[in-house]
Amino acid sequence: MSYSVGQVAAFSGVTVRTLHHYDEIGLLTPGDRTHAGHRRYSDADLDRLQRVLFYRELGFPLEEVAVLLDDPEADPMAHLRRQHELLESRIGKLREMAEAVERAMEARKMGINLTPEEKFEVFGEFDPDQYAAEAEQRWGGTDAYRESQRRTARYTKDDWKSFQEEFDGIHRRIADLQASGAPADSAEAVALAEEHRLFITRTNYACSREMHVKLGEMYVEDARFTAYYEKIRPGLAVYMRDIMRANAARGE
Repeated sequence: MSYSVGQVAAFSGVTVRTLHHYDEIGLLTPGDRTHAGHRRYSDADLDRLQRVLFYRELGFPLEEVAVLLDDPEADPMAHLRRQHELLESRIGKLREMAEAVERAMEARKMGINLTPEEKFEVFGEFDPDQYAAEAEQRWGGTDAYRESQRRTARYTKDDWKSFQEEFDGIHRRIADLQASGAPADSAEAVALAEEHRLFITRTNYACSREMHVKLGEMYVEDARFTAYYEKIRPGLAVYMRDIMRANAARGE
């Protein structure tokens, strides 16, 4: 059984133009064509389209979707398992948001004023939109950005809290080392800089030493990052940059 592009558009809810685009970029090439050259889609093509749309709904860019679907080591069941995990994570977050909205509605109905903490508790300390547009503009075309988007899409509120606590702990130890007067190129400082780099690699994207150095430079050049580190300890932004440079030099 095969289907025309119009039928597939009606089944899936995507436009004919989108299906043509997917064909042009090699993301979804129909398995057959009529003598007149019209596209005909098989059931296998529809299965692939379903996986494409799942990944797109989860926020994956088209380039990343193509890489995932064409991975020779991943069978269709592996894709479905991955998508199920991501969707379960998102469902959990949406449930939390729904409960927060219900509490807000109930409070308003009862004439109760929620405290600022209660209003925003569901969001935790993480503001996902604070620098999202700027980050996409600056790094949206990079592999690191795509990898970060893919990983963080599955994180829950508890994940973010855990990561933030761990990251804060690394920063506190670096600040304590700075306070002790340890040089930026000391063995202790370099070890903490490497721990900082590996944390980013584990939780966000593959952070090379070269990329880590650029990140350290941004801590000093971008006033927002500088303010963040200066709040922990005066001079910490510069110290962070210097130990990250020292770690890269040691690595080389």
